Amino acid sequence: MKIEYDRDTCIGMFQCVAEWDAFERDEDAGKAILTDSEETEEDIFVREVPEGSELDAKFAARTCPVDAIVVYDDDGEQLIP
Repeated sequence: MKIEYDRDTCIGMFQCVAEWDAFERDEDAGKAILTDSEETEEDIFVREVPEGSELDAKFAARTCPVDAIVVYDDDGEQLIP
């Protein structure tokens, strides 16, 4: 499973931070940070979801009010949102 985060779309509500510790606050930018991720395109960050963190990653995506977070299964199919 992997997670994709669009930092440009993020509006800094930080609900994802409350759901999964892979997200951190960047108070200076007013945006979240997806730790241990790789920037694949400008402001698009991707990382694998570690085993045991799948539910937290899904909750982080579901709580994002602007759908800046997308979760994909191992086959590349979009699970959330």
